[in-house]
Amino acid sequence: MKHYIRLDGLRGIAALVVVWFHLFEGFATSSIDQRCNHGYLAVDFFFLLSGFVLSYAYDGRLRSISAAQRLSFGSFLRRRIIRLHPMLLLGLVWGAVAFVLQGSVQWDGTAVSSICVIIALLTSLVLIPAWPGCPTEVRGNGEMFPLNGPMWSLFFEYIASILYGVVLHRLSTKFLRVLTLIFAGGLGAFALCNLSGTYNIGVGWTLADLNFPGGLLRVLFSFTMGMYLQRTTGTEGRRLPFIVCAALLVGLLIVPYPGAEVNVLNGFYDLMCVLVVFPLIIRGAVKAQSAGNALETSICRWLGNISYPLYIIHYPSMYLFYAYLWGQEQQPSFSDVWPLAVGLFLGNILLAHLCYTFYDAPVRRWLNRIKQQQTCQQ
Repeated sequence: MKHYIRLDGLRGIAALVVVWFHLFEGFATSSIDQRCNHGYLAVDFFFLLSGFVLSYAYDGRLRSISAAQRLSFGSFLRRRIIRLHPMLLLGLVWGAVAFVLQGSVQWDGTAVSSICVIIALLTSLVLIPAWPGCPTEVRGNGEMFPLNGPMWSLFFEYIASILYGVVLHRLSTKFLRVLTLIFAGGLGAFALCNLSGTYNIGVGWTLADLNFPGGLLRVLFSFTMGMYLQRTTGTEGRRLPFIVCAALLVGLLIVPYPGAEVNVLNGFYDLMCVLVVFPLIIRGAVKAQSAGNALETSICRWLGNISYPLYIIHYPSMYLFYAYLWGQEQQPSFSDVWPLAVGLFLGNILLAHLCYTFYDAPVRRWLNRIKQQQTCQQ
């Protein structure tokens, strides 16, 4: 089966931008003056890639007529758990350690008991989100998974995977196109009617307000669009070199907020990226699979390897970074602490590489061997 190595590289590029987006969150007073402003759209790009890759890898196996070749929903779900949960566990443990290092207090200084931290760790491990204000919402800012905020996207990733394994893979391409258009309409209404309050679709990280339906629309559109792209993208047509795709993706994710106050232009921008440009980048990268040299392939492979570890492991160190910034009598500017920010960025890349090499890849190989042995015994 062909491996879309350029898509792996783009996933890694998006993960790198997410780290910078979160670094600059420590200096922002609102979504308007956030540098690297549209980094939240990287999540939509991840969902798009996930729909494409899962459809490519599993459509035929889940729908196979042959019992010997057909993959059951249970087997598919176990594969997803093996792929996602080892690093999810490590990210949670690191998040709990960072919370303790921070003093086991909420952002307003309220002390949190150890039992609440332990329960938050255990409930997060099985993807039970925290309701704002409940005892397991230990940081006090409304996050679904307060020990490791970016886990919210994994929560929606699992929802999409379950829907895919149960029903989405069965849909015809024509019906999938209609469904994708419906989800696009819902996402468009969410952005342009300002249901987020800031004319953006950077929602889903909390259960407050309309974040849950907004997050659900984000994953449903991008995931089904990824599936549709996989089924309809051939090898003919205009190709986009990897460097062009990467530059375009980075450029789109760091564009400033359009204007000095909340306005509908940002909603249009978000929709343009997610509904139009991201799918075109994917299509162009897929058509260019045969292009590129050995160095480019190696870089893409490495970026793909560290992408998920980097995404799921970087945020606890951001909590510590924010605590340092906000704990100063006069908060430093980026120019004051740029060496620390750069060090944090590079340190997280190194940590992600080490996690992949010595933990994620070996653990997944071990779990896959166990799964294969159990299958043989059956």
